[in-house]
Amino acid sequence: MEITQRTAARVICLDAAQRLLLMRWRDPVDGTWLWEPPGGGIEPGETPLMAARRELAEETGLDPAAVVDGRSVPVARDVRWNGRRYTGTEHFFLARFAEEQPPLTRTGLLPEERESLDTHVWIAWSELGSLPDPVEPPQLLSLLGVLAPDGPWPRGERRAP
Repeated sequence: MEITQRTAARVICLDAAQRLLLMRWRDPVDGTWLWEPPGGGIEPGETPLMAARRELAEETGLDPAAVVDGRSVPVARDVRWNGRRYTGTEHFFLARFAEEQPPLTRTGLLPEERESLDTHVWIAWSELGSLPDPVEPPQLLSLLGVLAPDGPWPRGERRAP
């Protein structure tokens, strides 16, 4: 399997009820499913914050300039996708929305992203274990505890229930 070094940025989105936004993607090569926060690769000339805001707008249609906090937590990732193994640092940012479950639009997706993106969900942290497919990254709750320490989720090194 080909290994690709990739730096990326993702946004952990919280609505007014402190639900998380997760996107459900289907791997076009092996058909496996996964849930993860919006995000993607950092393009040449972009900072992680610029990439996070761009990816949020492209994948969700939500206004990133008003809500994405400039502080991030770097996470070493090792993910298999589309017949490749991607390794590298992903920068996780936080975005808070004043409304509950803001509606999303998919107008900024690339054609291959439109084919792979199945759906999205605004979900309570305590219900992550009810999702039928893996949640990425496995340390999502720990990241949430660092980026939003005022929330109801547990602190410390914990994986999604």
